[in-house]
Amino acid sequence: MLKKIKLQDAVGTKLAHDITEIRPGEFKGAAFQKGHTVCNEDLCHLQKLGKNHLYLVDLAEDEIHENQAAAILAAGLAGEGIEWQNAPREGKIQLFAERDGLFKVNTASLAAFNMVDEVMCATLHNHTLVKKGELVAATRAIPLVMKRAPIERAAAIAQQNNATLSVKELRPAKVGLVITGDEVYHGLIEDRFAPILSDKLTALGCEIGGLKFAPDDTGLICRAIRSHLERGCDLLMLSGGMSVDPDDVTRQGIHQAGATEMYYGAAVLPGAMFLAAYIGDVPLLGVPACGLHHHITVLDLVLPRILAGDKIGKPELAFLGHGGLCKDCPECSYPHCPFGK
Repeated sequence: MLKKIKLQDAVGTKLAHDITEIRPGEFKGAAFQKGHTVCNEDLCHLQKLGKNHLYLVDLAEDEIHENQAAAILAAGLAGEGIEWQNAPREGKIQLFAERDGLFKVNTASLAAFNMVDEVMCATLHNHTLVKKGELVAATRAIPLVMKRAPIERAAAIAQQNNATLSVKELRPAKVGLVITGDEVYHGLIEDRFAPILSDKLTALGCEIGGLKFAPDDTGLICRAIRSHLERGCDLLMLSGGMSVDPDDVTRQGIHQAGATEMYYGAAVLPGAMFLAAYIGDVPLLGVPACGLHHHITVLDLVLPRILAGDKIGKPELAFLGHGGLCKDCPECSYPHCPFGK
């Protein structure tokens, strides 16, 4: 319950909440913080902030203050790899990445959380690569005082399914590369795929476990794949031979090598002819020729998820369609753009 008192009668009382001051272009923050004892010298400043009355808080048994509520909400939202401090400001708590990795949001859980009255949480996009200490979300209780039951219900919703927010570490995969195509294999053109793929992989902490070249021959492509598996590679990446040209037999080579699952085609441009397959537990990614001509493609959306332990199948490739159209800007600003969002 809030009790309204005149400003001149507030001297000696403690503020029940932060009082915000905004000076456009200069400052936005707490001019007076919760718990501050009002003195005569404060009255003029408070009047300039439009405060002719202040409020005292007298909590009923079933009520809760915004700062207490924010801590309950943050604890419910924070899963593996998320850290926060119980130091709310104006009823808001920020959540941070506890480590480098892939930020994960259970979007259905987040929506259900935000459907509860008088609470909110805003986050970065699901599947965003983040660094340790990076701000990933913020939550707050909206009123100054509210009923405890909705806060506890929102926190319980957030905790379902292993919490709403998490940061998954990327595993340092040992990657076997296979560059296919007669023109590269026979030295008619210089390979440009291996350096591009190697740079993307090493930037994510992976080791290049081997590089092989294979012509457009199903058996030799199969042999190159099996060789990498025998060397202990736990992620395979093939380039070339992914189009509809009859000479492109890379998919047949993958199937012959023992792929038990194979998903060809992604709802992404560039990258429609992308392939995701599995040989046992080992993921295999087929990168189409767009990877030579575009700085960012479907590979940049899928690879971090593979390294974070996601299983990529037909549904995952289909859901990429929302936000999967690259605007092909003259100066690429990825990941600060709509692609993959």
